[in-house]
This record gives sequence, structure tokens and C-alpha cells, in this order.
Amino acid sequence: MEEHFFQCPYCWEQISMLVDGSQSHQNYIEDCEICCNPIQISITIENQEIISFNAENIEQ
Repeated sequence: MEEHFFQCPYCWEQISMLVDGSQSHQNYIEDCEICCNPIQISITIENQEIISFNAENIEQ
């Protein structure tokens, strides 16, 4: 598990989450720990390193 910091697409606060490096492609919804809005998370991992991390507003 690796801690990754990113900006919430709703409240713009910097938040962190633990990312499981054992799965190469991950897509799920996670609530912001500050404003509680749902964030669509998309992660691509190669050799247990984050290659791509995207956090989007699901209401777009």
C-alpha cells in the first residue's frame, strides 16, 4: 500500500488515500474525507508504481 495525495475535484482540498499496488487497473468511487462528495478514482499501476491517477467529479 502506498499513500497518494491528490486534490478533491469538489472542495479543492488536498486529501490522501492508500493505493494497493498489486492491481494494475483500478476504478472505483471514494468519498472525499473533507466534503464527503463522491469522487471517481481511476488508477493505472506498473511494477507497483502509479503511472496514472485521475480523480474526477462524478456529476460532470
